[in-house]
Amino acid sequence: MNDYGLVEVRDLSSGPERDVLAISHLLDSDAKVDATRRFLADVGHHLLVAYDHDIAVGFVTGVRMTHPDKGTEMFLYELAVDPSAQGRGVGRTLVTALAEVAKRLGCYGMWVLTDQDNAAAIRTYEAAGATEPAAVSVMVSWMFDDDGLHGG
Repeated sequence: MNDYGLVEVRDLSSGPERDVLAISHLLDSDAKVDATRRFLADVGHHLLVAYDHDIAVGFVTGVRMTHPDKGTEMFLYELAVDPSAQGRGVGRTLVTALAEVAKRLGCYGMWVLTDQDNAAAIRTYEAAGATEPAAVSVMVSWMFDDDGLHGG
């Protein structure tokens, strides 16, 4: 738990489960109990939540990844800030807090993917110290369901 002036940032990476389930209003959809348990059981998963007077107003998730020739880095998986708290530095605070976790755990860097037209996200990441590379990246994905593999 850290007080960043604007908000209090709590590390919920290892729970408690009820606190993670309680931030469903910030997620894309309600947290699933089984997925929450798997998330909390993996020491490479990180969840930091910003609270304003004990009300969750934002979160950031990260995943530590190690590659044999690169070492360990932090992937910023998702960042969300409640509309009522946007424009107050909450996103920057959360990203900075995740970067501090990454450094403390020996990561050589941190990265994130975002859309080029997501100006708010890019401003947030740059305010937290990120640099935008000149090259354009393309993300491709695979979607799976009970019937097998389906193209995007």
